[in-house]
Amino acid sequence: MRIISGTLGRRKLHPPENLPVRPTTDLAKESLFNILNNLIDFEDIAMLDLFAGTGSIGFEFVSRGAREVCAVDINAGCARFIEKTATEFHVDTMKTFQTDVFSFLKHTLKKFDVIFADPPYDMPNIITLPDIIFEKQLLLPDGMLIIEHSREIDFIAHPQFSQHRNYGKVNFSFFRN
Repeated sequence: MRIISGTLGRRKLHPPENLPVRPTTDLAKESLFNILNNLIDFEDIAMLDLFAGTGSIGFEFVSRGAREVCAVDINAGCARFIEKTATEFHVDTMKTFQTDVFSFLKHTLKKFDVIFADPPYDMPNIITLPDIIFEKQLLLPDGMLIIEHSREIDFIAHPQFSQHRNYGKVNFSFFRN
């Protein structure tokens, strides 16, 4: 697993094997960032990485110039790995929150330019994520929500749904304000 581009480009992440994660494949991540390069300016944005796991997506945003990345994961091992990696990479713009994502969303008052969520594919309430985020108005006016999910999930009927991309077993749904 590597960081694709930016100041941390080509740096490798070496998570312990016992972390309960399903990292986004390099191919899917590269494809996602090719899309994002045409949609957003990474410089000086605030990004929220939900179900952060190894922090790979958040580190990619940091590497490309995001001013702040908040990584949220309930697993203590994941949170420790992200913090350890941020220290090793001399990254001071990533904040880690070891808590339940839904609790974090319920209590945060911060707004973000980009929210990325990579929940467990079998999570029963995955379909409610866009509703929670848009009801709480957690995105800034031109903000974007991206959810990674299995092919069995379909967000097309959601009012803020923008587009869907498929890369093998990895699916991304995009939402805009």
